[in-house]
Amino acid sequence: MKIDVLSLFPAMFEGVFGESILKKAQEKNAVRLNVIDFREFSPHKQKSVDDYPYGGGAGMVLKPEPVFEAIDAITDSNKDKPRVILMCPQGERFTQKKAEELSNEPHLVFICGHYEGYDERIREHLVTDEISIGDFVLTGGELGAMVAIDSIVRLLPEVLGNAESAAKDSFSSGLLEHPHYTRPAVYRGLEVPGVLTSGNHANIEEWRMKESLRRTWERRPDLLEEIDLNSRQKEWLQHFEKDQKNVD
Repeated sequence: MKIDVLSLFPAMFEGVFGESILKKAQEKNAVRLNVIDFREFSPHKQKSVDDYPYGGGAGMVLKPEPVFEAIDAITDSNKDKPRVILMCPQGERFTQKKAEELSNEPHLVFICGHYEGYDERIREHLVTDEISIGDFVLTGGELGAMVAIDSIVRLLPEVLGNAESAAKDSFSSGLLEHPHYTRPAVYRGLEVPGVLTSGNHANIEEWRMKESLRRTWERRPDLLEEIDLNSRQKEWLQHFEKDQKNVD
């Protein structure tokens, strides 16, 4: 996979792209990460990239020329039709499902804006996707792009050491992930659930599925509305609800 990022502050990406999973993914040649300062594509002598909005109003708007020219420079082949992603608070809420979808693309381009917004021609004629990482506003799109890129790259084949890791993450199955424990089995009088040390893999798997469902029911019940639960899961939910009523 190739990922290009258009940013006015490329140095922001150095630490994130140079550490942890993203660094290892590049070393394994699973992804090529490239950050472009699109100010360099400004046609103006002062390299300006923004201007006052037509019609008046507060703030400055990113001009179309630098972004269009930068996209042309990184897609110099007619066969190269990348997904062009605009980081924008008006965009689609980024989810694990979206990360999985984008992880199948050979080339992604992220546009990170600043100021009041983008010239609408960028949105209408360049962009294939608009993404928001939450209902809040950041100074620029860089931090959101970093979050999305990390989520996408870790799904690429052989990036994670264990192939099952990504598949069992929270949200990948529609449910939150089950609790985890490690050694020691007893710490300060706090014990690991006995089923996890029993060696019975069938019971362990059932416990994990049940606790995954319980955690989702307790913390994100809205997710259950989108999941087709089987009869066993429905039975577990009834027990959770019954236990809750007894506590109340």
